[in-house]
Amino acid sequence: MDFKKLIAYQKSFDLAMSIFEISKSFPKEETYSLSDQIRRSSRSVSTNIAEAYRKRRYPKHFISKLTDADGENSETSTWLDFALVCSYIQKESYTKCVNEGKEIGKLINYMINNPGKFGVNCD
Repeated sequence: MDFKKLIAYQKSFDLAMSIFEISKSFPKEETYSLSDQIRRSSRSVSTNIAEAYRKRRYPKHFISKLTDADGENSETSTWLDFALVCSYIQKESYTKCVNEGKEIGKLINYMINNPGKFGVNCD
């Protein structure tokens, strides 16, 4: 199976693209801070999932990369909190993105807790 077929990868990629579009409207003074940080962390979720899948031959590496993806997902949620409080994002967009992030977190944690279902040899 290709990592691009993983639901966690697809959903995290889509969320990163949504955040990219939303962040285009952030103030210019946020270009090298909030805009950059939220884009980086949201993109890192799917890239870490891809790396984890390619390292699935090594259970500890697989879980480590997925743990990184989970951490980046949480970081993205925190940046969304800042964007909301700073009034850079509408409440509806915020809620949608945060809920998608929670779902992605559950998918990542499922992968961490069930590596054998993703081709990891746990013996």
